[in-house]
Amino acid sequence: MVIAIIVIVIVLLIVVSAAVRIVQEYERGVVFRLGRYVGVRGPGFILLIPFIERMVKIDLRVITMDVPSQEAITKDNVTVKVNAVVYFRVVQPEDAVLKVLDFIRATSLLAQTTMRNVLGQSDLDELLSQRESLNLKLQKIIDEGTNPWGIKVTLVEIKDVELPETMQRAMAAQAEAERDRRAKIVHADGEFQASERLSKAAEVLSAQPQALQLRYLQTITQIATERTTIVMFPLPIDLIKPFLQPHVDAQKKQ
Repeated sequence: MVIAIIVIVIVLLIVVSAAVRIVQEYERGVVFRLGRYVGVRGPGFILLIPFIERMVKIDLRVITMDVPSQEAITKDNVTVKVNAVVYFRVVQPEDAVLKVLDFIRATSLLAQTTMRNVLGQSDLDELLSQRESLNLKLQKIIDEGTNPWGIKVTLVEIKDVELPETMQRAMAAQAEAERDRRAKIVHADGEFQASERLSKAAEVLSAQPQALQLRYLQTITQIATERTTIVMFPLPIDLIKPFLQPHVDAQKKQ
């Protein structure tokens, strides 16, 4: 009698364990009855028909997946290695179970293939300077491929772009040449502005001889500072006035 009770208790425990399921808030249960799909259940307490119904749990949270480094040749024939990260989640649990064997692996392989194709259609400059547009392009293509599986790709981010050493040196030389070009332009612009100011100053000094005398005396005071071996003495401006008079007359005629 005791043995029979023990057997009954064991059978009841097996039946209860096969019939009772707990589905978390972030999960859904895809239920099959004798191999046929009958619906999605959850979250909460789920009661199944023992040995007749079977349930597959699907996580609805966002999945973060690293895309392995992919080597590709860009449109301008530069070999690069690029890795990225893909964020996606299941929006249709039944499709993720019924239409694809392993939706995570399938999404990973699709992302790798798509990345190589997109890189092959892009220039190196576009890859380096317009990464946001490439991210959106990758997201759109991968999302279109995973949509029949009930997968929604929310974000794709290119993490790192590895260039050959020869290309890195060439880009560094190009950047250095560009900086030199800008420095020369700034220096030339400064010289041009200084020449304009000096020309205007010369016009003012030529029109006012007293201003030239004051500037002359100010220059002497700046040179003859303390602790210097240079001896400065003022030269009367009248001595050089005859040399300046023809220039003054020519300015007045103009």
